[in-house]
Parts: sequence; C-alpha cells; structure tokens
Amino acid sequence: MKSTSILVSLVSLSPLFTGCQPKVSVPVHNQFEKNERPNVIFIYADDMGKGMLSYYKQKQITTPNIDRIFQQGVSLSRSYGCHFSAPARGSLLTGYHDCQLNEKWNISNGGQYAVSDTTEIAPIEKKLDETGITLPKGDLYLPQVFKKAGYLTAEIGKLDYGFTGTRKQARSHGWDYFYGYLDHQRCHGFYPPFLFDNDKIVMISGNTFANCGKEDEKDFEAHCADRWDRTGKAQYSQDIFLNKILTYIHLHKKDRFFLYHPTQLPHGPISTPFIDPEVAGNTNLSQTEKEYASMLKTLDRNVGAIMQELDLLGLSDNTLLIFGADNGHEIYYEHKGTNKRHLANVITHKAVDDFTEKFYSATCGDVFNGNMNMAGLKRSNLDGGSHVPLAYYWPGHIEGGRICDQLISNYDMIPTFNELFGLSKLKNKDGISYARFLLHTEATPFDSNRCVVNSSKIGPSIVRNDGWKLRYYSKAQCFELYNLKTDPAEHNNVLKANLKIATELKTELFKECTAAYISSIPGLKQNENAF
Repeated sequence: MKSTSILVSLVSLSPLFTGCQPKVSVPVHNQFEKNERPNVIFIYADDMGKGMLSYYKQKQITTPNIDRIFQQGVSLSRSYGCHFSAPARGSLLTGYHDCQLNEKWNISNGGQYAVSDTTEIAPIEKKLDETGITLPKGDLYLPQVFKKAGYLTAEIGKLDYGFTGTRKQARSHGWDYFYGYLDHQRCHGFYPPFLFDNDKIVMISGNTFANCGKEDEKDFEAHCADRWDRTGKAQYSQDIFLNKILTYIHLHKKDRFFLYHPTQLPHGPISTPFIDPEVAGNTNLSQTEKEYASMLKTLDRNVGAIMQELDLLGLSDNTLLIFGADNGHEIYYEHKGTNKRHLANVITHKAVDDFTEKFYSATCGDVFNGNMNMAGLKRSNLDGGSHVPLAYYWPGHIEGGRICDQLISNYDMIPTFNELFGLSKLKNKDGISYARFLLHTEATPFDSNRCVVNSSKIGPSIVRNDGWKLRYYSKAQCFELYNLKTDPAEHNNVLKANLKIATELKTELFKECTAAYISSIPGLKQNENAF
C-alpha cells in the first residue's frame, strides 16, 4: 500500500469576497486515485479567530508555519464553523448543522470527570452511554468515512464532541486510536492528572489538580502569581499531545492514516509555561495578552514540528495537512478594562449586546483584532462568531497559492472526503462536497442560492452564496438582513429595503431548522410568516 498524507488547515473565513471564480466550467475528476490516497492530518484550533494569523495581517505576533499552509495551499476564504466548540465538533463529525435540537447528537454536561478517584469514571460513562444519541446504522461519522476508504483513524487531543464523552463513544464514532481528554471542562485546564489512552486511563506524573489546573478567569492580573506557580502542574497537555502525534506518525509511516488533532489552543483561560520571546518585549501588550499570544505561538510551533516530522520521514509530498478552527474569536485577556466578563465599548462604555452595541475590535479594546474587523465573538450569530479559517495543503497534488471564495461549512467535510474517495453517495447529510475546488483551479462554482445555516445563543442565521445573510435576534424577536459583499462587518441592516430577499432566506431557514429547534427559540415560530 502506498502511503500518502494530506495536511489540511481549517482557517477562519475572510469577510472579503476575494479569489478567482472561473468564468467557464470544465469537466473535472473529483477523486483521489485509489492507490494514491494521502494520509490526512487535521489540526482543529479552538476559539482561534481568523485575525490571529499573520497570514491575515495579525500585527502583534507571527504564525509562519500556519501561514505556510495558507500561502502554499488552498485557502477557503468563506468557511463557517459554529458559534461555539461543542456543536462545531458535533457538526463536523456528523455532517449535520446545529439548527436541530438533540436529533443528531446531544451535548452532555461537562465537568463530570473532574474527580480525584478515577474509579468513579466508569459508572459515569455507563450513564452517559445510556443517554447518548447516535446516528442510525449506515449513517457515517467522519472517521467512519476514512475507515471505509481503508484508513487507520486516530484522534489525539480533546474529545470529538459534546461536553463529556466516553470511551465507548470514541470507538463507536470510528476511532481506531484515541488519546486525550473526554471532558470539555477539564480541557480548560492544561495540566491533566490523567488522560484516556484507548480503553485505559493513564496517570500524568506531577499533575495533581482534579480540574487540570484550570486558571482563574475573574481577575487575570491579580492572579498572575497563581498562574505561574507550577506546583502540581508539571506537564503541559499540549507538549504531551505533540509527542503523541509525532510518535503516531512515526509508528504508522508505512500505513495510510487519518490523524485528527482537536487542540486546546488558544482556548482559555490563559495558560502557558513560558512567555514567547517574540512578544516578551512587546510594549503594546499587557501581561495577559503576552500569555495569550504565547499560546498562539505554541500552536504555530506545534504545526511546524509536525511538518518537520513529515519532512524527516519523507512523507511531506504524500501528506494533506488540514488546519482549522471551530468557531470565531474569544477574549481571554485584559486590555484597557476589556475582558471576557466585561465586553463593552471602551469609548461609550455601553455593554455589548450583539444588537444595538456590537463587538468590534476597534471599539472594544481588542489589540489583536482577532475577529478581523468582523462583528461579534464566539457564541454570536454575527460573522465574528462563526466565520472561521480553512485551508488545504498537499505539495505537488493541490495547486497552492489559491483562494476559493465559495461558501463552505464544517458540515461539508464528510461529503467532501466521501467524494474524494469515490465512495457511494451518502444519504441525508446536510453538507455538500467542495472536492472540486481542492483539486481543480477551474471548477464549476456553487449555485448562487447555496446556503449555510448556524445556530447561536441568540438564534439562527443563514448565509447565501451570493453574499446575503439573514439573522434572528431572539431578545428583540426580530430578523436582520445584511449584504456581506458590501458590508462584511454587518453595520447596516437592510431588511426593509430588500423584503423579497429576506423572505427567500427566511423560507429557506425554516426549511433547514427542525420543528423542535424552532420551538426552542423565543418568538421564532411566531415570526415565521411576517417581519
């Protein structure tokens, strides 16, 4: 069997509609040759806004290794994840969007494994397995698509979805090998006392905190000394994961594998074993901003280490590398009084509500401009909440230096790889394949009416390939319409002047949302037939 590896990078969506769209469509072959299928390494960043990459003009730090994936690969500039990580990973792994309510997956409560006695875990897992929702037989999860194509599958890092998973769940989703956390709240700490290694629980020497050393978020500056006290925090989780990843690649260098790394970085609370030299002397940054920037630098160095290992093993030309993000930017640091728990316009001091006062980096004190001038942050249905980066890099096989401006969602990944492998067509998935944009420079564009839907804490939104976006704001029980081509920052609600377009989008949105979901959003059902 010939080993080929694909390195794919998921990156936040650009708010600009750039890139080449072919004027003529040409016949294309959208599949990997069976004996030339590459290994796939998929790095999925956590809470990383598009603007945090120097590829997208980040001013405070550089991310040269991740940038290389975008510069020399295909950047999918209009890619959407979800509004926060649990549904984003659920959507990615199942191929269904999150405008449904416990019909394709359920999000269990987190923190259930924050125990000192690991013998308590098995009974908790048993209860979770009894209440978990699984796809029906024949409906494939992402790793099962790879297994059907002859791949070994491995996940190293966070749990694949939900807030608390189980070892049985990991196996049932199709992972041949799993190493990492199975509790989302424990992932908020970077010094786990134990991790899961397939069916085993392995203890991590020197880490003693049941909550994995989660840092205090209420007063970052006041707790600086606590953060840097390494008592009971001997081994940083991301160092552990990098070693496991490099070992896995080495052990399976002659196999065909799909390696998925849902990293914790740069999700907070801020936690780093050192300040990166690049930012140590940056007088533009506060102490906590330097710590956050160092987490981004660690993520970039880890990507570089993976690429170097592929070079050393002679796998680079046979590897597709994916780097991505689950949702939009989040604030985990303090600057001029702005922090995660106090989001406000630093000039007017008005609190951010995602409606009359939207979060913008320029007005809310975000020195990084992590959402790249878009409106909103994680958990919002403004574009800053779910517009994410995405790039594919496969030297010698995918023509690099390209930007694809077609509308993409994370629930499109399963249909895409299913088509790339030439497998029998999947039934019922919400996503569609974008394989042709990866393999061909002159591929037929999506129909202008192709839509992507997302949920959020304040209601659903729908974006159409021609640039129109409709969103619902549940607190005021109203819809807003934006033209992202001319107004990517969502400043101007133009619904009243474009009722026909708004009606078309609302009709499509209600087709996509399930009845249970619609009933769960305040006022949404009542607004189905009127604005």
